[in-house]
Amino acid sequence: MPKGYWVAHVDVGDPEVYAKYRDANAAPFAEYGARFLVRGGTATQMEGDCRARTVVIEFPTIEAAKACYESAGYQAAKAIRDPVSTGDLVIVEGWEG
Repeated sequence: MPKGYWVAHVDVGDPEVYAKYRDANAAPFAEYGARFLVRGGTATQMEGDCRARTVVIEFPTIEAAKACYESAGYQAAKAIRDPVSTGDLVIVEGWEG
């Protein structure tokens, strides 16, 4: 069964409030087996346009990735993030080649 990944690009307007979002998302991420692969590290833009912060989170399955996003716990964390950030997020199935 393929893993699932969240790939997000985010601009943060208020880092202090965003830190509260990070605190609030810890429980749902743990519940659904999330593992951060990229969490806003230094990036070099090679092509196209992108936001300032990139995050890649691995989940054990694509179903877990979707269930985490839809969970009450994550939606509560997202409500903290939404007023202070703009972002794009996709959930993508991993490749098992």
